[in-house]
Amino acid sequence: MTDLSRAAALADVPEDGSLAVEVDGVEIALVRTGDEVFAIRYECSHASVALSEGEVEGCEIECWLHGSMFDLRTGKPTNLPATEPVPVYPCNVDGDDIYVDVHHPLNTDTES
Repeated sequence: MTDLSRAAALADVPEDGSLAVEVDGVEIALVRTGDEVFAIRYECSHASVALSEGEVEGCEIECWLHGSMFDLRTGKPTNLPATEPVPVYPCNVDGDDIYVDVHHPLNTDTES
């Protein structure tokens, strides 16, 4: 069962970019790449740095400070120095709005 909450309007998330939002008290980054939208924890697991300010390359987002990269589908780091995954959340686009379930991360081996 999912607890989807409206996170933002699709138009608010730049193409091949991201937007920081808070959903049900949880800070996340909404990331848009191609026709897909992902929801990932707001902060890098290596340092308390906003992932929403990083570059989006395909299905990865880069932490702007140290260069760690994370897979948007799994939250797993794909480039050092980060070694711990970050939570990713179920995300759904319905019409012009994006809905996210921050209560049930897709990857249960991470801290929320």
